[in-house]
Amino acid sequence: MTERKKVLLRLDPAVHDALARWAGDDLRSTNAQIEFLLRRALSDNGRLPSATRAQPKRGRPRKDAEPADEE
Repeated sequence: MTERKKVLLRLDPAVHDALARWAGDDLRSTNAQIEFLLRRALSDNGRLPSATRAQPKRGRPRKDAEPADEE
């Protein structure tokens, strides 16, 4: 498996705080949220390389439909 690249990223503190809150809402780390957004932007603009592996699922599994009968 290829080692992941490490990148130093300088962000405005308000942008970082907003990203961290959004990541928490989506049950991701801030780093995973940034990667998610970058991948989405690349894909939306037709620039995501075809050899790119899918981003691993993170966070808690989604709940299926609630049971109809709870006593």
